[in-house]
Parts: sequence; structure tokens; C-alpha cells
Amino acid sequence: MTQKFRTEKDSMGELQVPVDALYRAQTQRAVDNFPISGIPVSRQVIRALGLVKIACARSNQQLGDLDAELAKAIEEAAGKVVKGDVDDHFPIDIFQTGSGTSSNMNTNEVISTLASEGELQVHPNDHVNMGQSSNDVFPSAIHVSACLAIHEQLIPALAHLEKTLNIKAEELKDVVTTGRTHLMDAMPVTLGQELGGWSTQIKMGLYRVQSSLTRLQKLPQGGTAVGTGINAHEEFAAKVCAELASLTGIQFAPKENFFEGLSAQDAAVEMSGQLKTVAVSMMKISNDLRWMNSGPLAGIGEIALPALQPGSSIMPGKVNPVIPEAVTMVCAQVIGNDTTITIGGQSGNFQLNVMLPVIAHNLIQSIELLANAARVLADKAIEGFSVNHDNINKALSANPILVTALNPVIGYELGAKIAKTAYAEKRPVLDVARELCDLSEDELGKLLDPVKMTKGGIG
Repeated sequence: MTQKFRTEKDSMGELQVPVDALYRAQTQRAVDNFPISGIPVSRQVIRALGLVKIACARSNQQLGDLDAELAKAIEEAAGKVVKGDVDDHFPIDIFQTGSGTSSNMNTNEVISTLASEGELQVHPNDHVNMGQSSNDVFPSAIHVSACLAIHEQLIPALAHLEKTLNIKAEELKDVVTTGRTHLMDAMPVTLGQELGGWSTQIKMGLYRVQSSLTRLQKLPQGGTAVGTGINAHEEFAAKVCAELASLTGIQFAPKENFFEGLSAQDAAVEMSGQLKTVAVSMMKISNDLRWMNSGPLAGIGEIALPALQPGSSIMPGKVNPVIPEAVTMVCAQVIGNDTTITIGGQSGNFQLNVMLPVIAHNLIQSIELLANAARVLADKAIEGFSVNHDNINKALSANPILVTALNPVIGYELGAKIAKTAYAEKRPVLDVARELCDLSEDELGKLLDPVKMTKGGIG
């Protein structure tokens, strides 16, 4: 079927736009200019752009600069953008003009078309974009979209993972296993202690993300083109933030300095760094799970992760740790995204950063990937793994490093001799210690109790 077109005109002339498109000439120019990745601006950013337009329309009306009928029409149309009803009309590639001007005008044009009806004609620049510039709208949309995604998705997911780890740690608090440093046998720990360490990593990650939100909730809206606030009412910035707070429940506030807010993306870079730290934590947890699950015969085999799917197309019965593997790939992606965001943050030349769309894309992707991965890790790996007590006890009883507990009594040198002999002869430390030191059976039993060793202290 042949696609039909209509003619649209902007300051640069005429061009053809699909007849059913809600957007107009400037969006079409961007579609034609940037056939690069096929990846459009994310749903979260489109939603945020709609929210910013509602807040701006309300503020302009309150300040007496926009007619009430126009403001209402803009708000109703922008509401459809917020809800995702018109996402198909946001086709511009993320690799576009670095200010996000194309996506801001895409938003203005869609809202203008939806809002214009009969004699009421809503202009994309004069009305929808009143008191605004792409240079403050798109950075604000980055902050709004990221804050919403963090509040709605990431914080609940990380809290769920932390809770799941705590429950499992409590369940396994009395299971003593061999500790490992340098991947080599070390002093005993409980599985509860091990999982408690993981849980604290996630809790600290939550704290880090929440602390950075205070900077991300500061918006440059009101700085307009270069940070001076030209063409915006002096009360506009505060009113927009108040309206966004009302719309979202998040306490947005104006940036202390609009020049910083337009020319730099330091808050986004900071948040990306916190997300990278969370990814590093989840990578460590996932790899520990893979090691502990390894085997079942030739590996460590301390735990058995839930069997979710066949692990091989050629080896019958093989089951792999697919969830930790998927999570490690998410972590690698987030770490890579942080590099892109870091480079993007460096691209603030004079009064404007010019890598805003790619910063937005990578930041939102990192948030959503980590949120989804945290829930999957909790529900499909942590919650359901079982413990192979026989394997744990067999390795623990033969661990020559247990002799460390004798050091304060018999000294390091004799302890080393006992450990080396036990390892060379494949005998329990207790048996060798009976032969090589003067301690009684009762004393040795108390000192070499693995459970007692997990509690710290001397003797």
C-alpha cells in the first residue's frame, strides 16, 4: 500500500510528512536527517517531556502569559503524551541534534496538533514552547525521567533484593562453610554472614542512589537558551517545579545556577556513577553465586540454584546458572553506559551540553536494566537456591586453614607445620594437631570448632 503524504512548511521551506502523522515539518526533517540507529527516544523521556509541557502551560497561565483555553488544550494534549497514547508519533533517533531540539520540537508539534481544534489554533513554538527553550526543556526531561524511573522502578527493586537477601541470610545463619580469599581456602564463615555482606552492598547502593537524587531533582527549567532566562517570567522556574512536584509527587526545585544546569550534566554523570556502583555490587553477587553453584561434581557445589531451563543443546541433563549470567551481562551494559554518559557529560561546550539525547538514553536504560535484573536475581536465584550440606561439611572438615585458630596458643610456625602436614597427608587438622602439639583433646576440640571461629575473637 502506497503511503500518503501531506505538505508541511517551516522556516526552512516545505516538505512531505505522512498524512496521519501528528508531528510536522521539524520532526520530519529530523527523521530524514538521522537514519542512524532506529532507536527512538525512550518512553520515560517522552513521558517526562509531556509532564514538562503540562507544568509549563499551567505556569504560563498562572503568570497571565497564556490564555486559559489554550493552557487547558495544551494540558489535555500533553496528557496523552504522558500516558503513552501517541508514542508512535515520536520517531526521531536518539542520535540526533545534541541539544535534543528535535525531540523537543517533536513534542511541541504533536501537542500542537492534538490541541488545535476548530478555531482554537495552538502554535508549537508560541504556545506549547512558551517561556522555554530546547536547551532547558530537554535537560529537565532527563532529570524528571530519571527521577521517576528511580522512584518507581529501581528503589523498590533494590529494596526487594535487599529484603530477599536478608531473609535468606537469616535462614542460613547457622550453616558454616569454608571462607575463601584469593579463591583459596580461608577461615570459616556462615552462609548467613556471606549473604549479609551481599545485602549490605545492595543497601549501600540504595543509599548512594538516594543521596544523588537530591541533585537530580534540581531542574534547569527557566534558564531558556543560554542560562539567562531570556523570554521566561522571573517566577516561571519556581512555578514549573512546583507543578511538576504536584504532578509526580517528587520534590523538584530550580537549579541554583541555570548556567551550570544547561552547560553541564554533572548530576546525571553522578547518578550514572552510583548506578555503576550498584552494577559492580550485583556483578560480585552474581559471580559468587556462579562459583558456589559450580559443579555439580567437579566444582564447588555448595549450593544448587533453581533449575530453570536445559543448559545445553548437546549435553543432556546439563543445567546452567542462567540468572546470574544474565545479571552479569546487565552489569556489563550498565558499566558501559556509564562510560558513554561520562563522555557525554564532558561535552558541555560553553553554555550547552550537546550529547543530551545519548545521556538520556543510557541513563534510563541503566536504571531500568538494574531494576529488572534486581528482581530477577531475587526471585529466580536467591530465594530458591538450596544448600548442599554434605559438600560443605566435607570441605570444611578437611580445611587445613582451621589451624589458624591455634596460632595464639601454639604459635605460627607450629601451626604452619600442622597445616602443611594435614594438607600433604589428606588428613583432618584435628588428627595431625593431636600428634604435633601438647594440647588436650578437649582444648583442641574447642579451638578447632568451626562454628566458634565464625564469631571472631581469640580462643
